[in-house]
Amino acid sequence: MNDTLLLDPVRVLRGPGHSVQLGAVLINQGVLVGFDDEARQQALGLGIKASPAPDQLVAPCLVDPHSILETPFSGDQTTTVRLHLWGGFSRSGKAEELAPHGDLLEHGAIGLADDDAVVPTPLLERGLLLGEMGGCPVLVAPRDPALQGEGLVREGVETLRAGWPADPITSETVPLSQLLLLHQRHPERQLRLMNLSTAAAVQQLSGCEFPPLSSVSWWHLLTDRSMLASSDPGWRVCPSLGGPDDREQLIQAVQQRTITAVAVHAVPLDAEDMLLPGDQRPAGLSGHHVVLAALWNALVRPGRWTTEDLWQALSFGPSALIDQPPEQLEQGSRRWLLFDPDQRWSISSNTPGAPRAANIPWLGRELQGRVVACGLNC
Repeated sequence: MNDTLLLDPVRVLRGPGHSVQLGAVLINQGVLVGFDDEARQQALGLGIKASPAPDQLVAPCLVDPHSILETPFSGDQTTTVRLHLWGGFSRSGKAEELAPHGDLLEHGAIGLADDDAVVPTPLLERGLLLGEMGGCPVLVAPRDPALQGEGLVREGVETLRAGWPADPITSETVPLSQLLLLHQRHPERQLRLMNLSTAAAVQQLSGCEFPPLSSVSWWHLLTDRSMLASSDPGWRVCPSLGGPDDREQLIQAVQQRTITAVAVHAVPLDAEDMLLPGDQRPAGLSGHHVVLAALWNALVRPGRWTTEDLWQALSFGPSALIDQPPEQLEQGSRRWLLFDPDQRWSISSNTPGAPRAANIPWLGRELQGRVVACGLNC
């Protein structure tokens, strides 16, 4: 796309608290320089003719609150992305002793997190009592590996049919109960819950007067154990994939803002990892470039969510989860994207902007809807 143009008319979502409006946006060398009549007047002075895009959307950039980047400061996929780094809650992530929280935050960490399992309660409470993190977020996954055992998919009929070892619901609900108690006991701390995955967890969260902010993986909103063939790589994720009711309750919880944010939580794997049997390879999916179109098709296109709902889930809510100012369209900024809900494309590992990972879901499938331009790439 030409990086200097007047989009008029085009749908515009300026930021949180705003609704989508039909208007005009002027982009000059990748920088958003004006809206509506001001944009039209500036474009006239520059000799720029309007490019009608009434079905496309100019909106703030998206935010992923937690993912794994093996080479965060190299590679073309991160050169223009604003990266926020989590510091370790425990030293080396081993959940045995506390990391130097104050030093990590002083050197740029936005908050503290460990791996994808719950930190032992005594260690977690000790860290919260010492309080070196102050008001910075502490991200904890409500998953108990001891209760999960060898389970790979949430217990249910489809799990048995596919031959996967079952992961009991209690592997999430028991540690979640402990975390909610800690949240009540330490209201001065900013405890965050990572990757809720069950209807039971939604019910627990809904029962709190002041629930902690929380996230859910995008994949758990799109699929469940009843929708996959036994050979599909999408089974092997963490937390375990649940059933139709889990997916439905998670979707409603995000829309109602009981769950704050949708996370990509990408875990890139290489081709060698993907040759391993499903019960032996690491759990996780990659695919940032798939998330927006997939959720748009599943939730916005059929009318379940509004455009504002989706941006709350993928941008404004994630910013709140990591305690950062929300993304919004501003004059003089490159932080904008243009989404075309009608453009069709096929998912491929060679797609521009795709991660260099072998565990991208739905390879070869055609999707409708794509980000066709972004100020960060101009």
